Amino acid sequence: MNLEPLSSSFLVDRENCMKCRDEEWSNEKKDLCVPKLVVFLSYTHDTIAAVYSSVSILCCLLTCLILGIFGHYKDTPIVRANNRDLSYLLLVSIMLSFLCVFLFLGRPSDVTCRLRVTTFGVIFSVAISSLLAKSIIVCVAFKATKPGNSGYKWMGTKLSNSVISLCSIVQIKICVIWLSTCPPFQEEDAHYFQDIIVIQCNEGSAIAFYSVLGYLGILAAVSFIIAFFARTLPDRFNEAKYITFSMLVFCSVWIAMIPAYLSTKGKYMVAVQVFAIIASSAGLVVSIFFPKCYIILFRPELNTKVGLLGNKAR
Repeated sequence: MNLEPLSSSFLVDRENCMKCRDEEWSNEKKDLCVPKLVVFLSYTHDTIAAVYSSVSILCCLLTCLILGIFGHYKDTPIVRANNRDLSYLLLVSIMLSFLCVFLFLGRPSDVTCRLRVTTFGVIFSVAISSLLAKSIIVCVAFKATKPGNSGYKWMGTKLSNSVISLCSIVQIKICVIWLSTCPPFQEEDAHYFQDIIVIQCNEGSAIAFYSVLGYLGILAAVSFIIAFFARTLPDRFNEAKYITFSMLVFCSVWIAMIPAYLSTKGKYMVAVQVFAIIASSAGLVVSIFFPKCYIILFRPELNTKVGLLGNKAR
């Protein structure tokens, strides 16, 4: 008996034909069904997975180093002026975003599929809401200096905690609704490619998936707009211009990711997602914290009230 796909072209001079199972395909001679190759973004077989792992670990360690620098110089003007508690929270959330890359690598399972987008969605919401809180505090701080303004009572931890809590809770609710109604799951796609079975995550609900990404986009856009208008306020400690640039990088990465994500299939879709996470997280670190670390480590004379005043005066 010949085992081969059921096709009219294969029925010529054949008495008996059999269609191969979904997990098999016919060999070159069309006389035997052979197992299809199972593929996913593997640590051992895909160089790109090893590269992503290495880059993610290095970036996480670099962010941890920056957190240590900020902790060591916590009483210096440049750290205190830019709300060090929000900086700590932002650095920790960026570290977690680098680590959540490992949820996307390796063979998917129902658990990792459910944790992938929801985890990075919540972590990025905390990070972007921290930047949003920083931008709002810059605006409030400037307005509070005007005579008769009562803005001082809104400054500090009360305002920042409210902004971060509110923005993060909305994303958490979206993820909870997603997981409770139509959660992601692992699936085997044996039909898209003739000789390959793709082990991948089915998002379950496309609406929920794009709602998570869309909400991150809304937060980033609002943070960008506020920081953009606050970047020229006459405050020598103003970091709004760095936030503006970081949000521009963040939005550019994810906007570029969408067409690349929709035009790929299988493990390359995961590779695009991982690249977007690493690139946007690294953009936040470089845009916001590298200038401060440069002053702290290499220009300590500017990390004083006199130095910052003198630099502004020039």
